[in-house]
Amino acid sequence: MSRVGKNPVAVPEGVSVEVAAGMVRARGALGELAMLITDDVEVAAGTGGITVAPRGESKRARAMWGTTRANINNMVRGVSEGFTVNLEITGVGYRAAVENTDLVLALGYSHPIRYPIPDGIRMSCSRPTAIAVEGIDKQQVGQVAAEIRGYRPPEPFKGKGIRYEGEIVRRKEGKKK
Repeated sequence: MSRVGKNPVAVPEGVSVEVAAGMVRARGALGELAMLITDDVEVAAGTGGITVAPRGESKRARAMWGTTRANINNMVRGVSEGFTVNLEITGVGYRAAVENTDLVLALGYSHPIRYPIPDGIRMSCSRPTAIAVEGIDKQQVGQVAAEIRGYRPPEPFKGKGIRYEGEIVRRKEGKKK
């Protein structure tokens, strides 16, 4: 029995969810998201929320039960509240700025890095060493944040680089004489 899958997805006020023809659509104040449903699970919308159940006893059906429920919950949360990932930049001269549709990063390379902001994502820099990635699709927000972090991940000796807010970087001791 799936501990995640057995719980129904609560639908907040202002969000409408449609289940039809192997698709789940969620509409809310922030936008609209849609997802294909695999044949291994059955999704039903009722008064208590959206319920997900496996169609059989196969290992794949049980695995997709909790996964589908979590994805539907992320869709509902995304169109009602949205998702935000905050990044912190550490290092002398390292900074970020949003220019038109690009995020411009100065990360110690000989050139600035221009990252085009994808559709459905909003970025803001409250200060030159902080980046906020916002959107309604949790997977897309996480992927964009990971790509930005990938330009200069935090290194273990001085801790310089781009890290997630609250991420702890294990520090190493340097060379000894």
